[in-house]
Amino acid sequence: MIYSSPLSHVFRHIAAIVAGIAIIMSSLPSPLFAAGSGRNLDIVRDAEIENLIATYSRPIFKAAGINPGRVRIVLVNNQSLNAFVDGKRLFMNTGTIMQAETPNEVIGVIAHEAAHLAGGHLHRLRDQARGAQTMAVIASILGAGAAAAGAVSGASGLAGVGAGLGAGGVEASRRTLLSYQRSEEMTADRAAVDYLRKTGQSPRGMLKTFERMARGMGLAGIRSADPYQMSHPLPQERLQTLRSLAEQSPHFNKADDPALQTRHDLARAKIAAYTSGSANRLILQLKSGLARDYANAMIELLHGSPQRSLQKADALLSKRPSYAYFHELRGDALMRLNRSTDAASAYGKARKLDGSNSAILASLEGQALVASGQPAAARQAISVLETALRSDPETPIGWRFLAQAYGLSGDIAAAELASANELFYSGRIKDAKIFAARAQTKTRRGSPIWLKAQDIVQYKPIVKKR
Repeated sequence: MIYSSPLSHVFRHIAAIVAGIAIIMSSLPSPLFAAGSGRNLDIVRDAEIENLIATYSRPIFKAAGINPGRVRIVLVNNQSLNAFVDGKRLFMNTGTIMQAETPNEVIGVIAHEAAHLAGGHLHRLRDQARGAQTMAVIASILGAGAAAAGAVSGASGLAGVGAGLGAGGVEASRRTLLSYQRSEEMTADRAAVDYLRKTGQSPRGMLKTFERMARGMGLAGIRSADPYQMSHPLPQERLQTLRSLAEQSPHFNKADDPALQTRHDLARAKIAAYTSGSANRLILQLKSGLARDYANAMIELLHGSPQRSLQKADALLSKRPSYAYFHELRGDALMRLNRSTDAASAYGKARKLDGSNSAILASLEGQALVASGQPAAARQAISVLETALRSDPETPIGWRFLAQAYGLSGDIAAAELASANELFYSGRIKDAKIFAARAQTKTRRGSPIWLKAQDIVQYKPIVKKR
C-alpha cells in the first residue's frame, strides 16, 4: 500500500535561484533536469517501490564509493520526470519510474545523482554560491557608494552608474554560479556512464531518458534559450556528448534481467493504480500480464469490491507465492473486509519475504494486530514496530500504531512518547514537545522513556546560515 504524507522537517527542501543572487543556502540540491523544486514535497512511502529502487541503487553506489546504507531513497509524489540529491538523500519523483519503460532508464538517473553525491558537488556548489553572494554584496556596496557620491555631488549620471554597477555585479555573480553548475552536470553525466560500465550495465537507458528530456524541453521552447542563463547544459549539447560516451560502452546493447523488468513493471502498475487518471492508460502499455493483473487487483481494491480484490490477490499468489507484495495486497483486501487477524498474518508474511525490515510493512502488520483489540496481539505489534522503527524512525504512521498498541497494553507513558515521535517526524514539533512532556509526567525522572522524551522537549531546529 502506498502511503503519501506531508513533508516532515527532516525532508524540508529548498532549491531556488530567484531575484538575481537570492540563493537559499539551507539546502541546494542538484535536480537532474533543473525542474522547479518546492518546499512542500509530498512524500510517498511504499515498501515495494523503496525496495526496488534500493536494488537499483546498491551496485551504483558501491561503484561510486558510496556506502548504500548512508543514502536514503525518498519517493516524491509527482508525475514529472525528475530526481535530485541533498547530500544524504536521493529524491526521486514517482513520475520518473512511471515514465521509464525499463529498469535501466531509472538506473541511469540514479547513476547521475550518485555522481553528484560522490563528487561532493552539493558542498562545492554551496561554496560557489557563497562566493557569488560575496561578489554580489561587493557589487551592491560599490553601486551604493557611486549612487551616494552622485547624490551628494548632484551628478545624476554618476548615480545611474552606481545602479549599473550593482546590477552588473549581481548578474556577473549569477552567471558565474550557473556556469559552475553546468560544468558539474557534464561531469556527473560522464561519471554516471563510468559507474554503469563498472557494474556491467548499459548506458542506453540513461541515453533514452535524456532523449525524452530533450524532446520535452524542446516542446517548452528551451532549445532557443540563452545557454548562459541556464543551470544545466542545453539538452542537445548534453545529449550529443552523452551519446558519444554511451556508445563506447562494451555493455551498450546489454538488456535488463527479465526478473528485474517484471519487478519494474509491477512497481509501475502500483503507481498507476494509485494515481488518478493514469491507471488505465498505463495498464494497456504494460508488457507483463502479471503487472496488468496486479494493477487490476489494486484498482478493484480502491474503487471496486475488496472481495474481488482478495480473489485477484489469491490468483496472483498462485503464480508467485513468494512475492512479498502480493501478500501485502492480500492484507489490504482483508483489512477492507474487517478480517484484521487474517490481514495481520498476510502482512507478516509480506514483511518476512520482503527481507528489508520495512517499517511500512511493519506498520501495516501493527495496524492489523491493534485492530483485533487483543492485548496479546498488541504486545506482538509492539515487538514488530519497535524493531522496525529503530532502523527507520522517519515513519510517522508506524509511531501512530505503536502508540495505539501501547495504549491497548496499558503503558500510557510509552503511548504518549510514541505519539510525540509521530508528531516529531511529521514536522509538528510544538505538538511533539507537548506529548513528550506529557509522557514525562507519567514515568519516573531519568527512566528510558523520560530521557527519550527529554530529547524531543529540548530539540531545537538547526538554523543553517545563508
